[in-house]
Amino acid sequence: MKKDLRIFLLHILDSINLIEEYTKNKSKEDFEDSLSLQDMTIRRLEIIGEAIKNLPQEFKDNYTQVPWKKISGLRDKLIHEYFGIDIDLVWTIIVRDLPELKQNIEGILEELS
Repeated sequence: MKKDLRIFLLHILDSINLIEEYTKNKSKEDFEDSLSLQDMTIRRLEIIGEAIKNLPQEFKDNYTQVPWKKISGLRDKLIHEYFGIDIDLVWTIIVRDLPELKQNIEGILEELS
């Protein structure tokens, strides 16, 4: 079971790392002006949300420092309301929320090792 959990956690971590790579040295204005950058980033946020949805609830209950429900809810919003996506919110998630999520996921992976 731990191996399966690790796979989903690694998908989350890989997606965060890719978003960091995509947005490295980019400003909010760069992000707003680049549809391809938005598309790549939003796709990775969808993958993060999908991976979280595949984690068992009892596992998520053990790591309450991660806002699992909020993140998976974002995934639903991104997929079902594509034309209504708030790009300012996506940028805020990139710069404010993903670093903390990355730190949490790395800690969980270390604990599971």
